Amino acid sequence: MRPVDEAPIASEPVGARLEALTLRLRAAAERAGRDPDAFRIVGITKGFGVEMARAAVAAGLTRLGENRVQEALPKVEALPAVEWHLVGHLQSNKARPAVRAFGWIHSIDDLDLLRRLDGIAHDESLAPAILLQVNLTAEASKSGFDGAWFAGAIGRGGAVTLAARQIVGARLRGLMTIARAGAGEAEARDTFRRLRQLRDRLADALGSDLPELSMGMTADAEPAVVEGATIVRVGTALFGPRPG
Repeated sequence: MRPVDEAPIASEPVGARLEALTLRLRAAAERAGRDPDAFRIVGITKGFGVEMARAAVAAGLTRLGENRVQEALPKVEALPAVEWHLVGHLQSNKARPAVRAFGWIHSIDDLDLLRRLDGIAHDESLAPAILLQVNLTAEASKSGFDGAWFAGAIGRGGAVTLAARQIVGARLRGLMTIARAGAGEAEARDTFRRLRQLRDRLADALGSDLPELSMGMTADAEPAVVEGATIVRVGTALFGPRPG
């Protein structure tokens, strides 16, 4: 599906939704005893055209995300000052345009892809922030490193740890996951808690700070913030149902 730009979209509805969402997530963080300023919202403009992205920026969003490199490129070109996040699966043959277009790449799910992306970043003299995606729900439809494998590969001599130590261009900032669709609050929190624990273990093995946890979407943003999300990826709650 190709996004269609029609008449310019007023920023007020997006702004009102952003304000309500921010207040709700801040309240959830405070109830959990977490810093209400520790998370950022990334507005996911997948399926929408450039005008919706412009409306999001006019409403105060400074961080926008896309699932596909090709769909993102016209929006990135139109709004180069935005902090752009790639949150969808990245194919190896799209690694170079992804490095050029996105300051953040959340969906590294393969060590060969990690090495390729890092090499491209070095060649291009760019330093994208990257996150390793972990599939903690064992769903075949989801991308990400297998959760059980990843847990065994982040010791001091593990494959993930060794690969992370060899990064020279990109900047490894943390981990990303997606909870099971339809999961209740307890299940979602368990998924997000497990990601946080894996992040902490990997940071300890590397002896370096990994401050970011990208987790939570429209349906489970609050449980994510309660469990320590620093980046929440939200589309529908800000922009409504995707067209088409």
